[in-house]
Amino acid sequence: MSTSTTNFTVTGMTCGHCVSSVTEEISEISGVENVDVDLATGSVTVTSSTPLEDDAVRVAVEEAGYALA
Repeated sequence: MSTSTTNFTVTGMTCGHCVSSVTEEISEISGVENVDVDLATGSVTVTSSTPLEDDAVRVAVEEAGYALA
């Protein structure tokens, strides 16, 4: 089974709670297997079983209270 890795940049995160919120919301997207968030850079790497729709990630990030760059 192949996986897809997609990178995003999230703006507005300032603490560990921010990272947890973004990770939790993105993890709820169907097919997401792993979410790795780097607080210092705002980089978010998402590994999924199928390619992700950017809009689904955008909605999840906005639900957490942040925005994609």
